[in-house]
Amino acid sequence: MPRIAGVNIPEQKRIVIALTYIYGIGPALSRRILTKANIDFSLKAKDISPEQIKDLKAEIEKTCEVEGKRKREIMMAIKRLKDIGCWRGSRHIKKLPVRGQRTKTNNRTVRGNVRKTVGSGRKPAPTAK
Repeated sequence: MPRIAGVNIPEQKRIVIALTYIYGIGPALSRRILTKANIDFSLKAKDISPEQIKDLKAEIEKTCEVEGKRKREIMMAIKRLKDIGCWRGSRHIKKLPVRGQRTKTNNRTVRGNVRKTVGSGRKPAPTAK
């Protein structure tokens, strides 16, 4: 199982798809990296030679910010928004949708599937004994 950028790449998938398992690399960037490294898209990850793996690692380190560095960069951008007190930062603080989505309905995922109303609100009448 090839290990690139600290991530175990799945052997049974084509290399163009397997590279997308690395955080920060999507399908388009994966194709661009493979083109620069002169590797065929249709090869399975298990069929890649050690020299090609070395070329891939060098190309990824040279051109991409992946895994921990990318996550740290995103975290710092969100922290900056919170610190300057802008609208997007306050939405991040409140754990609400940031990009203009409606919140009257359809934000259960962001809020943690909270359901505020219970039934009709009426209590059943007490039964006589």
